[in-house]
Amino acid sequence: MMKKFLYIGLLLCCISAQAQNSFSLIDSLRKEIIPVGGNVCISIYDLTANKTIYNYQEKKLTRPASTAKLMTTITYLSKPYSKEHFHTEVWYDGTINQDTLKGDIYVVGGFDPEFGIAAMNKLVDRIANLPFNVISGHIYGDISMKDSLYWDHGWCWDDNPESFQPYLSPLMFHKDFITITAYPSTQPGTPARLVCSPTSTYYTVTNETKSNTYSAGRFSATRGWMYNSNNIIVRGNVTQPCTYEVNLFSSEKFFMHVFLEQLQAKGIKVNKDYSFREFHRNSNSVCIIKHETSVKRVIKQMLLESDNLNAEALLYHMAALDSLKKHISSDEGLNIINNFIKQLGYDPQNYNIKDACGLSIYDLVSPELLIDFLKYAYAHPKIFKTLYRSLPVAGVKGTLKNRMKRTSAYANVHAKTGTCTAVSTLAGYLKMRNGHRVAFAVLCSNILSDSIPIKFQDKVCTYLCNTGISNLEDTNGLNSEENADD
Repeated sequence: MMKKFLYIGLLLCCISAQAQNSFSLIDSLRKEIIPVGGNVCISIYDLTANKTIYNYQEKKLTRPASTAKLMTTITYLSKPYSKEHFHTEVWYDGTINQDTLKGDIYVVGGFDPEFGIAAMNKLVDRIANLPFNVISGHIYGDISMKDSLYWDHGWCWDDNPESFQPYLSPLMFHKDFITITAYPSTQPGTPARLVCSPTSTYYTVTNETKSNTYSAGRFSATRGWMYNSNNIIVRGNVTQPCTYEVNLFSSEKFFMHVFLEQLQAKGIKVNKDYSFREFHRNSNSVCIIKHETSVKRVIKQMLLESDNLNAEALLYHMAALDSLKKHISSDEGLNIINNFIKQLGYDPQNYNIKDACGLSIYDLVSPELLIDFLKYAYAHPKIFKTLYRSLPVAGVKGTLKNRMKRTSAYANVHAKTGTCTAVSTLAGYLKMRNGHRVAFAVLCSNILSDSIPIKFQDKVCTYLCNTGISNLEDTNGLNSEENADD
């Protein structure tokens, strides 16, 4: 009997030593990889065993970058209205007399961030099929859902005109950017051929490119954003097909301009211009079409590709559904997130959350807080299922597609990345060798090189995926669920 107790004691000591050694290695990796002056905050929680397995500065505040999208998503998915679609509606207010609509057309924005070319065609085709081809009244866009601020708190003005910096509006078309593809000419020194999508007269293009001319410099595209100009200037050497994305000033005007252009292309006679006015239903109001986009599609794009517009749209969508008001601001959505933080047992005043996507320089959270968001999602199967399916996967898809390939972390890490200047973050879920599911948050800051924190995060994830006692089982049965998701 004594020998049996000694054996068990030795086994437990070995298990403890194995765990200690594994986490000591994380300390060693941190000291080896992270430069002096850099900062790392880490929290790792074994969801299967229901215990914390590693912490380092877990309470320290740092910028979450795009891991903030996890908080936005989980907060939204916790609500009873979480399946409500995004809507863009077209109404007419008036009467139809022979071939003429004697009245006005209203396009009512619902902050749909996935509204693109196909959706615009659908709206215009529906109008073209109505029994009129003349609109005697006006064409209005209703953008009253949101206040007049283009961007949320702390967004950097000099990121303009990058495509990840859209001018936020309830009426968004093609995410408020255009894609420019340059094809080199066969004759060196001559301009490349430019193809822009979507096409519209809303913007103009100045082609200053040169084909196969090294001295022309790097290929780029910009616009006179300091003066709200929508003239796109394309410059540089083009040796092969090159693509660039540029945002446009005024999302709602881009939407309405294209809408008007397409109506005219369908042979519908309209006034030459559009304006903006809030729509109020009356006895003469008729809904022509209500275009819907599923919230799951918005969340998947938001997490997989770290889409800032989708995150902000989800915040406004949540605020509108929660308050049942038409006129809302981002602060109302942020209050919902702060209330959720309070629900988790934290004081929201100890953190600073100024947007839904993590782009704000004012955002400050801790790994500990992110872990509790992830723990909440894991404890609620419906939330976890949607979240888990939407996250990037190491070596497989999304912003982790090119990371952790040919390692044990391949396809075992489902997590959200975050990148800003001197900030690199990673938070989500992984599976250890023993089948245990782990929630982790690794937030790195004050490191100018992007590659250094990524190397550290990848090594930590790889080591965790290699860690564990092989005879333990996943008591929550998540292996089967993961296979179903993938």
